[in-house]
Amino acid sequence: MAKSAAQTLSSHDRALEWARQAAIVIGASLFVALCARFFLQLHSTPVPLTIQNFAVLLVGLTLGSRRGFAALALYLAEGVAGMPVFSPTGPGGLAQLLGPTGGYLLAYPFVAGLAGWIMERGKKSFWRSVSAGLLAEILLFASGVCWLAVLTHSLSLAVNWGLYWFIFAEVIKVMLAAAIASGWQRAYKVRT
Repeated sequence: MAKSAAQTLSSHDRALEWARQAAIVIGASLFVALCARFFLQLHSTPVPLTIQNFAVLLVGLTLGSRRGFAALALYLAEGVAGMPVFSPTGPGGLAQLLGPTGGYLLAYPFVAGLAGWIMERGKKSFWRSVSAGLLAEILLFASGVCWLAVLTHSLSLAVNWGLYWFIFAEVIKVMLAAAIASGWQRAYKVRT
């Protein structure tokens, strides 16, 4: 009888933990969607400047590889299902993934996963967060520029549209995400 009660409690605890983790992943996907709403449409490129990339980095750096990947995969599923989670500059839905920002969007789960994976592999510090963010950004922009090159049939135009205009802003986003993530890690470590 006591063993049965312990197993029931254990399965109840597992269900609560699963629900907590699901809520974190869903909340992270909605955070990215909220950040996508803040954008600046540049006149010389079809790719908007958003704080969405900052959110993707922050999710990966704070949630880790698995939950970060899951949150951004869910984000893409929400967008494909027609929820208004993508930047409002595009057509939305599946068409947004096939447009100029598709390469960036499709890379998001891998970007968050990579940032989280790097953070899981050593002492969590500001500089580890910066390196994770920079490597994740390289993956993001490689995917985005490659997609633009396929669409435009010009690597030069793709780099001009999808990279040059964003370098300064992305450095700021990486530094800010790294500062928040490392600060959060220190605060969490102090509480536990």
